[in-house]
Amino acid sequence: MARTKTKKFRGSMTHGKGKKGGRGSGLRGGRGNAGLCKHKQMYMMKYMPDHFGKHGFKRPQSVIKKDKIINVGQLEEKFPGKKDIDLGNEGFDKLLGGGKLNTKLKIKVSCASEKAIEKIKQKGGEVTLPEIKEEQITEKDIINDEIKEK
Repeated sequence: MARTKTKKFRGSMTHGKGKKGGRGSGLRGGRGNAGLCKHKQMYMMKYMPDHFGKHGFKRPQSVIKKDKIINVGQLEEKFPGKKDIDLGNEGFDKLLGGGKLNTKLKIKVSCASEKAIEKIKQKGGEVTLPEIKEEQITEKDIINDEIKEK
């Protein structure tokens, strides 16, 4: 039968752990992030290069705009009996083409997908979008159109 570790190290002051081993956090060089600018500096530079400092930014919530959308299939259940719907007054920004449409509707909205417009026109309805003036077209819009064409 083999000797246990405790029996083996009887009489040894350190039990094979070195001078400071087993005294708490001495052997590992401190707890947590201790020593990152001192004796663990090379480790930090190699494995944790972005540990210190600020990185990036968070956009202010007042700048971020989330469009409130509605699908074509939801129009009849949200507005039963209505034939003329102004989605801007109802609190919606964009009309998308999901779902099925059974009735003829006349809709005024600030933005709509091509699929939504097509579905409404197939049922004999009409979608009114605001006209975009030449001054409102930006460089960004032109670049986006060129990317889509490719």
